[in-house]
Parts: sequence; structure tokens; C-alpha cells
Amino acid sequence: MSTWIYVHDLDPIIFTAGPLRVGWYGTMYAVSFLTGYWYYLRMSRRPGSVIPTEEVPNLLTYIILGSVLGGRLGWVLFYGGTPYLLEPWRVLETWKGGMSFHGGLLGFLVAMWVYARRHGLELLKVGDFVLTWVPVGLFFGRIGNFINGELYGKPTDGTWGVVFPSDGQGLPRHPSQLYEALLEGALIFLVLSVLRDRVHRKGLQPAVFLLMYGLARITVEFVRLPDADIGYLAGFVTMGMVLSLPMVLVGAGWIVFTFLRIAPEPPPPAEAQTSPAASHQQGRGNRQGQGKKNRRR
Repeated sequence: MSTWIYVHDLDPIIFTAGPLRVGWYGTMYAVSFLTGYWYYLRMSRRPGSVIPTEEVPNLLTYIILGSVLGGRLGWVLFYGGTPYLLEPWRVLETWKGGMSFHGGLLGFLVAMWVYARRHGLELLKVGDFVLTWVPVGLFFGRIGNFINGELYGKPTDGTWGVVFPSDGQGLPRHPSQLYEALLEGALIFLVLSVLRDRVHRKGLQPAVFLLMYGLARITVEFVRLPDADIGYLAGFVTMGMVLSLPMVLVGAGWIVFTFLRIAPEPPPPAEAQTSPAASHQQGRGNRQGQGKKNRRR
């Protein structure tokens, strides 16, 4: 029987310079925000964009603050436990790790609400503009988890898997970080990109994202180890499942509501494109018209 077992030997630190240590996980955050900036600039130039190009840096500032603060506070609330209640200043110890996607999502949504309210924009339209890129950030974040050798899965049957250095048992395990990168990142981005160009319904992007992420996260939770400090809540149920189930329910209901109660949006105006033949014909007509004017003078 053929086997495929990879012994994880990736260094989570890219380089050190004195006290400065640059790690892959933080770099993945930076890469995700840089790609977000490029993506939003590109989207802002499309006809009918709700966000003008000059507003993209401001919008991204809201996204970064909401995601990072929400992710940290969410981890403390959902996973940190009693130590953070007794010593709340430990919330600031970000160098020790601890970020929650569900907390980051809540912070992200609050930031979008504040941004839309301050700029007099419809929240659903801002959500449609912003949400398409979010899976890209998730993709890079999960790659960072894999490089760090953290948040790995349960043991496989032993014929394949990844042996992580922090696993005291040294067993081949499911690389659940890569599963999540593909399902929560690449797949959702592909679906949202197709819907963005083909289905013009206000609020559909956030609804589909919530549904797909919730389903993807619950699926991967079956092979991912639960947080060591919490374990299983009941039977096979994990905290990740509990936090993701409301996303599935809200997303599914939102999609139904969108198609039943919200009228389709008109497609964005196409950019003016003139073929060479049409340009030639137009130029010929202009010259003929100019000739008639000259003859009438």
C-alpha cells in the first residue's frame, strides 16, 4: 500500500534582525490586506461602484481595525476563558497569539456598519462591495496557520497525512488548515466572484458568504482537533460548530429573503467600448457632416 506522509519542517519565522522577528503568520495578514487594497481599487473603478477610488484607503482602515480588534476580543471571549477575566490586561498580549475568525467577522460587520452610516451609504451595498474579497484573506490566514504548524486535525489512518512538530504523539494528521484554505477561501471566493457578475441582487454576497463559510467550517470541524482548553462541548460538537451554525441559518434565510422580497438590481452600466469598424464609420460620418457644414458656409 502506497503512503504519503509529510513531516512538517517549515520555519514559522522568516528572518530575525536583533529583537525583531518577522513571522509567516503576520506576513500572511499583511499580504491579505495588500491584496484587498489592490482588489478594492480594481472594483472601485468599475461603473456604478458604490465606493469611489479615493475612498478605498479609508474603507480598508475600517476593515483592518474591525477585523483585528474583533478577532482578538472574540478569541478572548470564546476561547480565552477565566484567566482573561481575572487578568483583563492580557488581552493586549497579541504576540502570544489568539485570533478568532467569528470575532473578526463581528468586528468586520460593525466596522462596515459604522463606515456606511458615516458616509450615508446602504449597508447591503457596502457589504456586496467588500465581502467578495474576504475569502482571499481567509485563504492566506489558513496558509499561515499551516506554516505555523497549528490548528491541525485528527490522526489519519496512518497511510497519509502531515506530522506536525508540536504534536507530542508524532502521528500523521489531517492538514485541516489546508482544507479550510480551499473551502473557506478559494471555493467561496470563486462562487462569490461568479455571483457578483451574473446575479445582481442587493445583499446577496454577504448572505452567500455566511451560508458557505458556516457549512465549510462545520464540515472541517469533524476532522479538526478542538481547542485544547475547551475540547468537545458535547459528543462531537465543538465551539467552532456552535459559532458557525447561526451563520448557516442566517445565511440561508437571508438568501431566501433576498430572492423573495428584494427586487433584482439593474446590471451596472457597461464601459463604453467602440470597435475599430464603428470608430471608422463614426469618423467617416463626422467628416461628411463637417463637409456639408463647410459647403453651407
